[in-house]
Amino acid sequence: MSKAEIKLIAVDLDGTLLNSAHQIGERSEKALKAAIEKGVQVVIATGKSVRGGKGVVEQLKLKTPGVYGQGTTVYRADGTLLTETTIDRMLVRQIVTFAEDRGFQVALYNRDRILVREDSLRLRQLTVDYHEPAPERVGPLQNVLDNVSIHKILITKPGDGRAVSALRWQLSMQIQNRASLLQVGIVDLLEILPPGVSKGSGLKQLIKEMGVPASAVLAIGDAENDVEMLQLAGTSVAMGNASDHVKSVAKHVVASNDADGVAEAVERFVLNVEAPPVLSQAISESKAAD
Repeated sequence: MSKAEIKLIAVDLDGTLLNSAHQIGERSEKALKAAIEKGVQVVIATGKSVRGGKGVVEQLKLKTPGVYGQGTTVYRADGTLLTETTIDRMLVRQIVTFAEDRGFQVALYNRDRILVREDSLRLRQLTVDYHEPAPERVGPLQNVLDNVSIHKILITKPGDGRAVSALRWQLSMQIQNRASLLQVGIVDLLEILPPGVSKGSGLKQLIKEMGVPASAVLAIGDAENDVEMLQLAGTSVAMGNASDHVKSVAKHVVASNDADGVAEAVERFVLNVEAPPVLSQAISESKAAD
């Protein structure tokens, strides 16, 4: 596919567009704004809630739809909800009970609300670092499930990634295909989603609504939760800081999030700016090694 055929850029936030300081690099901001001026639509595809992505939307002056909550909620450009998918209530009860009985902390996402049993330094830290809404203390989580739909579950045991990985395995044996389990970039954090839901499924619904073919999409990501989105897009790009698995799925690899890899992708595939020969050679060698 030629560079001129790209009509939409779907970009992940944490670890991709946002650097280690949770900010957009100046070069990446300029590249995306130049793409928008050229008529290419830019869409956020993130695990954050819609409120968590608000700062990026405002900074880039986006007037496009967005995929949020790992694909559990998809919003139109006017802010109305296009689709949402929730986890079965009985399954939420089972997961919450199993995790809390073993000393894990649990947070439940209801669109842009985060519900917790009690105050947690780790969960508060995560919401501040990732610009998410402050957690709401609601007491026993099981007591709210009859009145609140749950789109996503977060489970953590602060600083104990091994315990979280073990819990992931235990839960996967119990719930089978009734939910999807992810560990995305943060070793002590497990995310649980409705079955079959991903950024890829959300993006697929969104581009259908927009009338954009998947072949005309440039998708950029860095983590396990970006795989389906990368597989959907006609042009898929993994960040330099991505895992080996994500790099193997993507058709192209660029620089890291701290080196404006998003800018590199947009410049190469949308703005027709060729990568420096040394960088191009390094990218090709990286893909060959994979």
